[in-house]
Amino acid sequence: MNEHILVCVAWPYAKTSTHVGQVAGAYLPADTFARYHRMAGNKVLMVSGSDEHGTPILVESERLGINPRDFVANYHRQICEVWDQLGMSWDLYTETGTANHYRITQDFFLTLYDKGYIFKDSMQSAYCPTDRRFLPDRYVEGTCPLCGYTGARGDQCDNCGHTLDPVDLIDAKCRLCGSKDSKLEMRMTEHFFLDLPKLQEPLQSWLSENKGHWRPNTLAFAMNWLKEGLRARAITRDLDWGVPIPLDGYEDKRIYVWFDAVIGYFSASVEWAEKQGTPEAWKNWWIPGLSDTEVRSYYFIGKDNIPFHTIIWPAMLLGYGNRVLPYDVPANEFMTMSGAKASSSRGNVIWTKDVLDKYGADMLRYYLSATAPEGRDSDFTFDEMIRRNNDELVATYGNVVHRTLTFLQSKFGGVLPQPQPLREADREILAELERGFELVGKNISQCHFKEGLNTAMNVARAANRYLDEQAPWKQIKVDREAAGTTIYVMLQVISGLHLLFCPYLPFSSQKLHGYLGLEGDASAQPWQAIEIPAGTTLPKPAPLFPKIEEPVAAEK
Repeated sequence: MNEHILVCVAWPYAKTSTHVGQVAGAYLPADTFARYHRMAGNKVLMVSGSDEHGTPILVESERLGINPRDFVANYHRQICEVWDQLGMSWDLYTETGTANHYRITQDFFLTLYDKGYIFKDSMQSAYCPTDRRFLPDRYVEGTCPLCGYTGARGDQCDNCGHTLDPVDLIDAKCRLCGSKDSKLEMRMTEHFFLDLPKLQEPLQSWLSENKGHWRPNTLAFAMNWLKEGLRARAITRDLDWGVPIPLDGYEDKRIYVWFDAVIGYFSASVEWAEKQGTPEAWKNWWIPGLSDTEVRSYYFIGKDNIPFHTIIWPAMLLGYGNRVLPYDVPANEFMTMSGAKASSSRGNVIWTKDVLDKYGADMLRYYLSATAPEGRDSDFTFDEMIRRNNDELVATYGNVVHRTLTFLQSKFGGVLPQPQPLREADREILAELERGFELVGKNISQCHFKEGLNTAMNVARAANRYLDEQAPWKQIKVDREAAGTTIYVMLQVISGLHLLFCPYLPFSSQKLHGYLGLEGDASAQPWQAIEIPAGTTLPKPAPLFPKIEEPVAAEK
């Protein structure tokens, strides 16, 4: 293919570790996508980082009495440890606290300011007399004026998805002190605004062209925003934590976190290029027409981030000029926990590290991919995760692998026999495998990850049927060469299966890579089956996946 594929993944707040809802919503789909495209021969750049700014971080560090820089460093380290354990194949995972990010964010600000897309104005900001401070938007809570949800924040309503300002809320109160006796005050303060109305027409043109590959919910949400009419949005706040405003006289204000966080995709790409010793390489993914191959950028996010990635960030790129716009924004719905949205601030989460420590990466990766909230919300349960592990990974995929490899060891001494001319059934299962590569690749490239995984598992099911029908344990009693041909064909199928599953299950694929007598990194192989030649001596295998017994499940 040889395309340039930019994989941009939502930046998690460095305020907590990561939970499985986040992994299912943005991170795992992005990693599966990037791994496939590398195997397909494309030039992939996958970037993200820890979002270290914003008021929640400042407030929590103040509560603990520590410097916010030390606070975010601790959580950045924890997040990176989870990514390593999960098998995230970042080209760069960075943080918004770098000098590089500050420089590029300030350049974006000044460029948009000089072009007339940022202007100064005064606005009403929420002030808590009890705490004697201006409140960040997300620390103002009240009733949404649009849908009536009583837990709406001053920046967004999680119920209807609309972005808000604190002044919009009905019966607004301070989330920091929760004081009912102290009424919030709305005080005038000067800020900088992104002039979205100036960019509505080019945004409308962009969103109306060639978006048939977008998920319907994502496109509908963005188009509804435009239909309602865009309004200018403040991009600075009264804080002393974050990227400084690059103009004199505003030392007590900082660039608002939603403005600087999306710039992180670009600043991370620049940082990656510099660390590679090729400081201009980022241009191949960001400057239109520079590369001699097609360039596509994908933004993997949860649905609560749709406005920022389909309206605000494209508007910033259009205003800045000469930058590649998003090709797709495959936003997922929510993975709920017992029917409620996963939320670390509300304590309704299952921490990723806890699951990884107990069950391992591929079991979690499989379950989250198989139940991904692509078109609607899905619910995480340990019982269903364990059932899928035992019924699908162990009893289907792992079963056909283990039966084949142990038979090869016991009846052929681990040496792959020379096949006889292939029979019709042999050709059919090999054709099924070839179709699997085509269909799984197509599904992943179109961000249909659940369907891609199901297709790969269907190939494993077909392999089980082929093995049962050929029954080499019976063949060998009357025709050793026929049994040898069956096992030879099965080794080719298993070789293909370990690569079909590789974008989803990198750890077990690497393990099986070794069982097949292959060297190197399975993820570095091309998107096709590797032929295992007759005469190859294979090492003794072990079960590919552990079966989870009920007593363990009961301890979850």
